Amino acid sequence: MRMSPLLLAAAVLLAAGFAAAGWFVGRGFLEARAGDRFVTVKGLAEREVQADLALWPMRFVATSNSLAEAQQKVVADAGKIVAFLGAQGLPPETVSVQSLEVNDLLAQAYRSGPIESRFIVSQTLLVRTTDPLKVERASQNIGALVAAGVVLSNEGQSGPVYLFTKLNDIKPAMIAEATKSAREGAEQFAADSGSRIEGIRRATQGLFQILPRDDTPGMTQEKQVAKTVRVVSTIDYALAD
Repeated sequence: MRMSPLLLAAAVLLAAGFAAAGWFVGRGFLEARAGDRFVTVKGLAEREVQADLALWPMRFVATSNSLAEAQQKVVADAGKIVAFLGAQGLPPETVSVQSLEVNDLLAQAYRSGPIESRFIVSQTLLVRTTDPLKVERASQNIGALVAAGVVLSNEGQSGPVYLFTKLNDIKPAMIAEATKSAREGAEQFAADSGSRIEGIRRATQGLFQILPRDDTPGMTQEKQVAKTVRVVSTIDYALAD
């Protein structure tokens, strides 16, 4: 049975369409497979820094059956602390009064047992300085205040806090260092696999972390003057033969 010229032309066009569609699909697979050729690497940058700000809340307590006597003791102890700090190179302008609390034990509704001292007066002084090393040395000599009769309290306090506030100053250089580290890793991988890297497909900058320089149990970075700043960048590099 002979096919009419019109049907023959339609069949030829249909076959050509299938062939073209097959070529495009195959080409798409090739391009997709080529696009999947990449390596993911991480670049690390670390830098040791020194804290540039120290905060030291110092809470001390006086007790007495006389409120006036307890207050006088607090005033005297505050003078001893300011003098002690001055001897450590921390002048009065670095010290500020944070709070003064008076607790009358007889005013407590649920007290029990005898009361030896009715009034408890506590005060907190805050040392704030851009010279953390002086605070560190002073905190190591705190025994001199105890010997002078100052009753220091750890309630709500945990000693000096050392902060690094200049992170933005070192961010650009550290990002460049992390990126360079990642590229070196990608180039080594490409060389080992007989490929070469072309360009960055995707890059993710990790968070900057401020860590303790000496990683010891229970010692956070806020308690150390020396710190380590770390950032990790994750970069996808395209590979080519």
